[in-house]
Amino acid sequence: MNKRLQTVLVTIMGKEYKIACEQHEQENLLKSAHDLNEQMCKMRDSGKVIGPERIAVMAALNLSHELQTLRSNSSTVTPIPQSWKVYLSNMVTKIENVLDNP
Repeated sequence: MNKRLQTVLVTIMGKEYKIACEQHEQENLLKSAHDLNEQMCKMRDSGKVIGPERIAVMAALNLSHELQTLRSNSSTVTPIPQSWKVYLSNMVTKIENVLDNP
């Protein structure tokens, strides 16, 4: 199966990034970028965390903590399907690429 990647432009802390993703992932990518931007801007504006790299790491830790909390509070613990593992792995790779190539 040949998957078509499209370029999506996202803005995080005033910087624009071009991210390649599949068309069906665009809406989730834009929502994720919006949420990340909000969290990072809040941290920056609070003055408690200095520097874009530290802000990005703290935002990633906060988002990971939220995910772990949701998993822990879930009344039915179900394993993550392989498709979600692949999806999350791809998202982590995309985020790392953006941080490595501003």
